[in-house]
Amino acid sequence: MQASTPNRPEAEVIAAILAGETQLYHELIRPYERSVYLMALSYMKNEAEAEDVAQEAFIKAFRNLSTFRGDAKFSTWLISITLNEARNRLRRQGVVRMQSLDEPPDEAGSVSPALMRDWREIPSEALERDEVRRLIQKAIETLPEIYKQVFLLRDVEELDVSETAQTLSISISNVKVRLHRARVMLQQELAPQLKTIGRAQKRRWLPWS
Repeated sequence: MQASTPNRPEAEVIAAILAGETQLYHELIRPYERSVYLMALSYMKNEAEAEDVAQEAFIKAFRNLSTFRGDAKFSTWLISITLNEARNRLRRQGVVRMQSLDEPPDEAGSVSPALMRDWREIPSEALERDEVRRLIQKAIETLPEIYKQVFLLRDVEELDVSETAQTLSISISNVKVRLHRARVMLQQELAPQLKTIGRAQKRRWLPWS
């Protein structure tokens, strides 16, 4: 049978793999390798362990490919497997205390107003600096897991609200609330540090500094 091309529909590639063309699996997962690794890294904080989680996620996805339903995106399904693998590994290591995903129905009742509409309003020139990127990564790592999950899926992986809800098995309203809270937490954590960096940068450019 003829080798697939990069433009071959994903569903067709999956069908071919299930029919025995297992060599096509790498073509299927290639577009998502970096996203899966970064998602794993955001949890494991260690490159070697992140690579292990990503590898295990790809293996599990391959072994369970026949259970994949076409009503969801393959990328959504794959990210869900990655999240589960990372959480399970951390649980086994006893590194994190898992929080319940079952929140009261009135979860949306006490949302703090955001000081800015979106954490991504940080100026692009600031984001280009390694120092700022490290601060953002560190702030993301401090988020409670239920908020970090939603933030990573929505603002990093750019899944839509429905895909995020499906991946985490929560309601769309909870996705919106958790994302809002995650952004507020990040802003409260980052704002003072970014101001300090901004002042330091400005002083470096003053002629009398």
